[in-house]
Amino acid sequence: ARRMAVYRELIYNNVENALLACFPVLHKVLGKRRWRKLVRGFFVLHRSQSPYFRQIPDEFIHFLQHEWLPAADYPPFIQELAHYEWIELVLSVSTQAANPGELDASPDLLEKRPVLNPVLTLLDYAYPVHRIGPKYQPLETPAQITWLLVFRDRADRVRFIALNPVSARLVSLLATGERSGRTALLQLAREIQHPEPENMLGFGLDILQNLHTEQAILGTR
Repeated sequence: ARRMAVYRELIYNNVENALLACFPVLHKVLGKRRWRKLVRGFFVLHRSQSPYFRQIPDEFIHFLQHEWLPAADYPPFIQELAHYEWIELVLSVSTQAANPGELDASPDLLEKRPVLNPVLTLLDYAYPVHRIGPKYQPLETPAQITWLLVFRDRADRVRFIALNPVSARLVSLLATGERSGRTALLQLAREIQHPEPENMLGFGLDILQNLHTEQAILGTR
């Protein structure tokens, strides 16, 4: 029993360290007792499909989303906060990369087709996960959805940009790579029933230029 206790502690500590590296905010929000209870639940209930330490956070997310039954003393935003922290790891190790040689050096973001960063994802959450921490823990679902654009820049830093619903829809329209900036903005104007669609172009161009400056848009084709 004594030797098995040493083995159990070793295994637990190794797995917990892998989780702590990926979910530091979740750990701080839950505190030591609830965090350890959650990690032990992961051990008991989840059957991991990978032996690699890098994929332990992936297994943990699957556990939270499909196997874990939240107890009453856990905040309602746990799954979303964990996913928000996890996505940073996913993008940081992505093997996708853009080929700058295929893009225009001086992009015309209106008349040509903007090219989104290939290491990018558009996410929507019920809770403002980018603001949650030990001092801010909303217990009721906000009226507005939180839209976040997450991407890896050329310096290999994972970046997060909070978007409003209109900007988020514009990004989703550009995701296919088939629309020019003008086409996407005019379609967006129709969708929101803008009384003067052409006026959307100036406002929309500012959004496109900002996304290009931030490296969410890498250029045009």
